[in-house]
Order: sequence, then structure tokens, then C-alpha cells
Amino acid sequence: MRVHSLRFHTVIALALGAAFLSVWPQIAWTDHIKAAMPAPQAASWWSTRHARAVARIQQGPVDLLFIGDSITQGWEEDGRRVWDTFYGHRRAVNLGFNSDQTDNVLWRLQHGELDGIAPKLTVLMIGTNNTTMREDPPDHTAAGIQAILTTLRTRLPQTKILLLAVFPRGAAADDPNRLVNQAVNERLRAFADQRHVFFLDLGPRFLDKTGRLSEEVMPDALHPNERGYRLWAEGMEDLVKKLMEES
Repeated sequence: MRVHSLRFHTVIALALGAAFLSVWPQIAWTDHIKAAMPAPQAASWWSTRHARAVARIQQGPVDLLFIGDSITQGWEEDGRRVWDTFYGHRRAVNLGFNSDQTDNVLWRLQHGELDGIAPKLTVLMIGTNNTTMREDPPDHTAAGIQAILTTLRTRLPQTKILLLAVFPRGAAADDPNRLVNQAVNERLRAFADQRHVFFLDLGPRFLDKTGRLSEEVMPDALHPNERGYRLWAEGMEDLVKKLMEES
């Protein structure tokens, strides 16, 4: 009976995934796009964190999910006080993993981190490590993010998704990595259907008038400090309230 049930849900997931992809702009997929092929990180700490995340998911209701890389994981560190203020009362779970690329997120989501939950909202930001660690072209990173969105929509069909633009990287406006991330963001806008997936670009909040990324919000020109996390939380708070249907 369990085998038949698994087959049924697999068929439904594939059908839903095809339906969602049919309304999204198509990126040239191939089996050689690593960004869209689920793969774990090899580090032992990563496996341990994944196991803890799955255990936390199994503990009880989750209303708000954050999914991403070290920038999201940082809510537990420099962003802790801001997290407690904005999300401590919202049954929120942090699924940010240091050094994650899109393929690593895909693997995690397909191996227990979404099982048995039905969040009201998922906040997703991923991709900056694709730019630097593997030097993926923007189309490949966008394909990986599209695959993540499809996974979220098939496994959590009632959950709204707030897709964030990849944050600015590098101090200068013409930093090469910043420009690649901007090219990724241009592709992400098209993934928002304004019904299930919503796109928000918070990047300008972190920049001065010349486009420079201040050390006062991201000391290493990548990871926010406490002030940066407050700018992040404040910048999306109204939309989070709306999407979570809070009074």
C-alpha cells in the first residue's frame, strides 16, 4: 500500500511541476547544468546540520521558512536579536546553510526538510555561491532556482513563496560578482506569478547613492551585520504580514 501511495504522490508531483514550469519562462535545461541537479555538500558539519533541520521540522508546526546559504544562516548569529524580534513569535525555521549553492538546497529539500509541514510562507534567497564557487553563468543559477521553486510548489502547494533577489556583493557597483548576481536577478523577476511566487529586490536598501555597499551594513561586502539584518527584516515586513495573512 505504501508503494502505491508513493507512486501516486510522485505522479502528482511531476504533473504539478510540469504545470508550474509551463507558465514560467523556460531556461535551456540540460542534464549538464549542475545548478539544477540535487547534490549534498561533502562536509560532515553540513550533514549534521541537515539532520538537525529535519529533526526540527518533525517537532511541530512551521508557519515561516527561510531557505538559503550563509547569509540566511547568519540569522542565527549577527541577526539573532533581529530574528527574535521579527520572527520569534511566528513559528519560523531557518534552513540557511553556509556555502550552499542551488544544487545543495535542492538536495536538502528532497531529503526531509519539507516533510510533514505546511508553512504559510517560505522566504528564499540563494545563488551568490553559484556565482563565485563554481562560477555558474546567470542562466544556470536561474535554472537551479527555478528547480527549487518547482520543488517547493509541488511539495508545499499551499505555501506562498517570497523569492528575494540575490543581495549585492562586492563593495563597488561595478564589482564583477555583483554584476553577475544582477544578471541572475533580472531572470528571477519572471518567475513571480503574483499568486504563489512573489519577487522582492531589497538590494537598494543596502547601498549608498553611488551604489557602494557600505561596511556599516555588510563589513565583508557579502554578509550583513546586525544593522544589515534589521534593514532586511524591515524591508520585507509589510509583505511578510500580507502573505502570511496576519491581521
